[in-house]
Amino acid sequence: MRRLMSRSSREDGNAIVEFVFVAILVLVPLVYLVVAVAQIQRGRIITVAAARDVGRALTDAPDPGQARIRADAALRVSLSAAELTPADVQIRLVEASANCSAPAIDPTFEPGSEFAICISLHQHTPGIPGVVGGRGIQSIGRYVVRLDDFNPARPGS
Repeated sequence: MRRLMSRSSREDGNAIVEFVFVAILVLVPLVYLVVAVAQIQRGRIITVAAARDVGRALTDAPDPGQARIRADAALRVSLSAAELTPADVQIRLVEASANCSAPAIDPTFEPGSEFAICISLHQHTPGIPGVVGGRGIQSIGRYVVRLDDFNPARPGS
């Protein structure tokens, strides 16, 4: 009986040590995964918001020259909240029915015309070197613009 008591007294606290060790092994990768997914989702939200802001700026402009100026300003403002610059993203204007990898177009700013704005942001996978992580992750935001049929400031209306 004494042997059993002496053996159990030597193992007191082992369960706590084992629990802490296993908890660290599980929680560190879990925390990394949550942070990585949050960074990737942040990029997606940024690109979608920027595409929407640029699209709205294009639809409100009275002429194509003002549309480009307003779109550039909207892009700068939208990206500045995320501490990015327009040089950090790529912008493509494509047909409304096409995906963002389609050839770029030069849209007409006639009433009723439609086109899509695609803004892409290239991100490296957080915490993983480029050699291991490859090319990283590309977030693409897409917004379809339809110019108002009844805007009297537009040519052709």
